[in-house]
Amino acid sequence: MVADAASAATGTLSVRVTNVRNARGRIHVDICPEAKFLKDDCPYSGSAAAEAGTVIVRIEGVPEGRYAAQLFHDENGNDRTDRGLFGIPTEGVGFSNDAPIRLAPPRFADAVFAVPGGPQTISVRMRYFTGPSGPPERK
Repeated sequence: MVADAASAATGTLSVRVTNVRNARGRIHVDICPEAKFLKDDCPYSGSAAAEAGTVIVRIEGVPEGRYAAQLFHDENGNDRTDRGLFGIPTEGVGFSNDAPIRLAPPRFADAVFAVPGGPQTISVRMRYFTGPSGPPERK
């Protein structure tokens, strides 16, 4: 007998987002099963105020399973990833496992990770394709 998602063990997933370039806006994180990856309706999400450097976003109630994280730095507060010429993001984006972003978004297989049903932390590096990339260097 297989347990359904409602009866599966759940936990808090902490996403440690590094390389945030400034403190404007919010960092949004979506946790997606394969069928929802790269879509706007992932079942688990959270956000936190942006800070230059590292931000932790906590998402409660994530059941055990296989997921991919997709995230963006909403610098202007419009709740979406802004894009420029050729669809290139003008705000920071990132994916679990720091899955490669080449001429297209990554594949689920490159971003997938397992959630054990208890507390877990993953790290994702925010990537920017325009403007300064990452926090200013400390002197």
